[in-house]
Amino acid sequence: MKNKTLKSWSDTWLVEATIDQLQAKMEAGTLTARDLVLMYLERIATYDKRGPKINSVLELNPDALQIAEALDHERRTKGTRGPMHGIPVLLKDNIDTGDKMHTSAGSLALADHTAKEDAVLARKLREAGAILLGKLNMTEWANYMTNRMPSGYSSRGGQTKNPYRGDYLVGGSSSGSGAAVAANFATVTVGTETAGSILYPASANACVGIKPTVGLISRRGVIPIAHSQDTPGPMARTVADAAILLNALAGADELDPITRTSVGQAAADYTQFLDADALKGKRIGVVREFFKKIDAEHQELMEAAFEAMRDAGAEVFDVELPSANADWDHDVLKYEYKVDLNAYLANCGPQVPVHSLRELIAYNMAHPDSLLKYGQTLLLASEETSGTLTEPAYINSREKDLYLSRTAGIDPMMAEHRLDAWVFPASWGSHIPAKAGYPSINVPAGASVEKGPVGISFSGLAYSEGELIALAYAFEQRTQHRVPPKM
Repeated sequence: MKNKTLKSWSDTWLVEATIDQLQAKMEAGTLTARDLVLMYLERIATYDKRGPKINSVLELNPDALQIAEALDHERRTKGTRGPMHGIPVLLKDNIDTGDKMHTSAGSLALADHTAKEDAVLARKLREAGAILLGKLNMTEWANYMTNRMPSGYSSRGGQTKNPYRGDYLVGGSSSGSGAAVAANFATVTVGTETAGSILYPASANACVGIKPTVGLISRRGVIPIAHSQDTPGPMARTVADAAILLNALAGADELDPITRTSVGQAAADYTQFLDADALKGKRIGVVREFFKKIDAEHQELMEAAFEAMRDAGAEVFDVELPSANADWDHDVLKYEYKVDLNAYLANCGPQVPVHSLRELIAYNMAHPDSLLKYGQTLLLASEETSGTLTEPAYINSREKDLYLSRTAGIDPMMAEHRLDAWVFPASWGSHIPAKAGYPSINVPAGASVEKGPVGISFSGLAYSEGELIALAYAFEQRTQHRVPPKM
């Protein structure tokens, strides 16, 4: 970097640089983690806070440069910890970090909240040698505050914009995670999903998003919506980078019981599935019901995606998902939210003015101009529940979700047609694998003139992440739809 400015470097080879490319430069001694952090900071200053003002980054880690220098020293003296050594990562603002950064879920009510310790996933990233560069804006309270909240808006951060065009939808609730990685503000980012909150922003921002099986990644230290469906997941510009990040995030946690199901089912290394020929001979089901809900231009892009899969040797055909048009409800979220959020807020320190859902509602009402721009109807509905999960409406809804999504939904469809995966547009259909707790991966599939980038989502049974990564990688390598935004 001696003969070039930070900006010239960050606007040339840094754009779309992959983890493997960055590691190769660091191993060759032509790049350091410190250089890398400085270049990402330059891009954030230039494009997130000025110019197009993407507004995806809420705050930066004040220790990031020094952490990078320490990791550079470690590389020189001891070697690397692995593929994530010295790689900057941005986290969604509902993920705890036990450092000088705040964790607020985008709410001004938690603007002063500093977590006592790292979320499990944040700790695992540090152990892998990643640099936690900063926190990302998100739809406030992960879009479980009101039915009227625009995707990408929070009272603390304002409105995040799509880097491809300001009037395109940015997707939610991991909107900052999608926009920031698309705009090359970090190598990779981490989002969270309850129902579509990784897949949708990945689709809208032409990036890769993996919504893993509920249980593959610990949720401890993540501000919750509903323990039945919540999961963090990687977001990246390539399937390979998403797989590398997934390796660092995955693992059982004794204090998050569902993660014990991953033992013996999670892969030791998800990069082993990066096979460009993986579509050959595979059976892919198209749930046409969901594709009927998208506009004509989007449908044309999806038909082109099916043809690309067929050209790669896959059998792609229409299937019926028995529960596609079932009478779904969101009662599980309403009842679990109060229990899960109360448990999280109760452990927040005295610097936070709210320690329960009831106190949060009252605090919002006391500051309507800044905190109630779009209301809090979902918070109010959740507070009306008992907080005991004993209501018949909750128990019945949970049983119905599992039955319709798994037993009378995805499971028989996959078995009857001997499917390796099924596909849907990220803007429709994601609620069913979310309720089942099953994994999905979104990969770019082109762009609509009117609405911007779109992706296609592959989904399968529990702990089929490896197979889905293989299919998504083969599709990505064949089509190469992702292009960086013209900032």
